[in-house]
Amino acid sequence: MSRWPNKYVIGLTGNIAVGKSVVRQMLQHLGAYTIDADGLAHQAMAPGAPAYRPVVEMFGRFILAPDGRIDRSKLGSIVFAVPEALATLESLTHPVVLQAINTLVTRASQRVVVIEAIKLLETDLAQAVDTIWVVDAAPETQLRRLVEKRGLSPEEAHKRITAQRAQAEKLQRADRIIRNDGHVDETWRQVQAGWAEIQRALGAVAGPANTPRIDSPAQPSATTEITIRRGMPGNAELIAEFLSKVSGKQVSRMDVMLSFGQKSYLLAIDQAGRVAGIIGWQVENLITRADEFYLAPDAPRDPVVKALVEAVEEASKELQSEVGFILLPPNAPGETIQAFQRTGYETTALEEIRIPAWREAVYEMAAENPRILMKRLRPDRVMKPI
Repeated sequence: MSRWPNKYVIGLTGNIAVGKSVVRQMLQHLGAYTIDADGLAHQAMAPGAPAYRPVVEMFGRFILAPDGRIDRSKLGSIVFAVPEALATLESLTHPVVLQAINTLVTRASQRVVVIEAIKLLETDLAQAVDTIWVVDAAPETQLRRLVEKRGLSPEEAHKRITAQRAQAEKLQRADRIIRNDGHVDETWRQVQAGWAEIQRALGAVAGPANTPRIDSPAQPSATTEITIRRGMPGNAELIAEFLSKVSGKQVSRMDVMLSFGQKSYLLAIDQAGRVAGIIGWQVENLITRADEFYLAPDAPRDPVVKALVEAVEEASKELQSEVGFILLPPNAPGETIQAFQRTGYETTALEEIRIPAWREAVYEMAAENPRILMKRLRPDRVMKPI
């Protein structure tokens, strides 16, 4: 039994680039509340956050970028080369992260919670969770992902893989192993099987009660002509067909399935049962980012935007998100921007986002100089500045 009453906690781990975050996102689709412990560690080192000053004092100002942020690549070049340095870094960040995890799990409304942590088994978290899931992939797959997706050289990728505890040791302690080497459909089937087992053990309470339901109105009193559906892998063909038609780009079912490992989709359905709009969004480290919005040519703009935004915000608040960002193309119609503004979002620029962790999160997705809209969703923050 986990240390948190009335919670069933999955400890999700595995070495670098095995696809832990993909599995975590899949579990979130199914209704779990999910926590990225490694992402929280990055937030803990943001300027003004609790671990920022201790880390800079320990490793020196050499690790700072020109804007004062800790440059992860510079810090990584030290800690992944010297095991003692990695242990020192973890001693500075882990207490802050564990405190944040405790806060998030305690106030989560969902019964099932997932904590993704690469060092889960090396910390007290291993004893705090109900079950341990280990995601596995072949070493050559890890290497390829690090080179292709993170831009590392093969030598640097190999160094990061070998700097970690042997994957075999983690597999020996696993209650469930998710193989993530092949087709995304196969990974999804494994995750669904594990989720079904949890549901049988806990009953219906483990279901996705706090996420937008299929065919549930976003706000029946105000937008009765629009119904919101949560996109699931079973809807991948429908989503791909709509995105291809509206965007003018060929989008396949497999493209959508791969996207499900990173984000969620909400579909706005009109009274005739047609898709009127789609928004693609994600919550990572208490930050909501919606970077895809598509509207059918004949759809009513304001009702669709309003219904989708309300559904995203409802789900985001259940996931304890602190802020929401809408990222629109630079050539987005003024009418679309105004429709989002009427839901409470304000236009901003990257340099105007004052909280470093929020600014960095937007920067990571700010390809092609998007139009940025922002709205505060919670008055408090887990990683309070010091």
